[in-house]
Amino acid sequence: MLSAFSGGALCNPLRVPAFFPSCSRLPRWNVHVAPSLSPVPGRHFLTSCAHTSTQPRTSSKFEETNKAGRAHRLPIVHHPDYSAPCLPEGHRFPMSVFQQIHNELLRTEVVHPMQVHTPAAFPDKRLLELVHCPDYVEAFRQGTLDASVQRRIGLPWSEVSRMLLALADPLELGASAHLLGRRVTYDGRKALVRRTLAEVAGTLLTAELALQHGLACNTAGGTHHAFYDFGSGFCILNDLAVTAAALLERGALDRILILDLDVHQGDGTAALFSSEPRVFTVSVHCQDNFPHRKQKSDLDVALPAGTGDKEYLRQLGEILPAVLAEFRPQLVLYDAGVDPHEDDSLGRLALTDEGLKQREKQVLDTCLGIGIPVAAYVGGGYSPDVQKLVKRHCFLHQSAAQAFIRHNL
Repeated sequence: MLSAFSGGALCNPLRVPAFFPSCSRLPRWNVHVAPSLSPVPGRHFLTSCAHTSTQPRTSSKFEETNKAGRAHRLPIVHHPDYSAPCLPEGHRFPMSVFQQIHNELLRTEVVHPMQVHTPAAFPDKRLLELVHCPDYVEAFRQGTLDASVQRRIGLPWSEVSRMLLALADPLELGASAHLLGRRVTYDGRKALVRRTLAEVAGTLLTAELALQHGLACNTAGGTHHAFYDFGSGFCILNDLAVTAAALLERGALDRILILDLDVHQGDGTAALFSSEPRVFTVSVHCQDNFPHRKQKSDLDVALPAGTGDKEYLRQLGEILPAVLAEFRPQLVLYDAGVDPHEDDSLGRLALTDEGLKQREKQVLDTCLGIGIPVAAYVGGGYSPDVQKLVKRHCFLHQSAAQAFIRHNL
């Protein structure tokens, strides 16, 4: 059983049913996936398989010649509304980054257009109310949130007038590309509502695809500061919590791990699942950073400011295998925030580019190597240089494409 780790604290004892023996290696097992979890034809990842090694399987010569083709089967989820709202110039939240991540993955051919999945529909009220207050959901959907609630979220709801220049990149504009060269007035409330609903839908679809294929990545996601009846820290609805609750309600799974490596504690997620034994929350974050009032995750690893690659990866390497062995999750929802980077505007940790790359490889290999599917989300990241931010976020998708090959998915 886990106890405490240097630099971190086990806030709550691990909620592990007594009939799950402690072990260091998990076998693959069958998981029933409801028909509603299969939007795209393909095999389920957790099917009967004799292989249980934590090492990637050796590819045959034929498979080696088809690595690129296998990598291009990695499901990627994107929606043009991820970057639809126009924020005031100089706003700290990098709204455009999600569309630019998508563009960069296509430009560098890490992703082929045929890999990209778009949610077919937005979540309804009933789904959102699995974890959120009905009154809060209704006020959000109607664009009538109280001014104090809006300030706590930190995203403006006002109309923004903006000229879309003819020299703008149509790919970057996404769904607004047809408005090039015209001055338009955005209804900030409607755009933000659509953007938030699209993100929840994309996060759920990413999890569904991960259950089918073993691994899937979103180009957004990880709104972990949203609580039951209020939002915070640029998060309106908690997409990770809605996704976990939806999968539990369907009966498809009964053990979900939320692994949050964003530099800021996943306080909303921790609070929402504080009394839910089927969800285990892990947060590895900077102890001297937002939120100032921390919640209790099932496992909190609070790192001192300035923690670099070596110590960060050492602690992650200790806790993740132990949690997987004890809790035995059937799915990992992975918040891969890049704000632990040394140059992040809101970070205060000191990971390098290479450290982030190693982190992604470590997480994916540890989980996939023992048959646990991973749904991965970009999480937070802040920089005045959006192109550098895009590059950091893309480490996740690049690593996932390589892991898809190494683990013969």
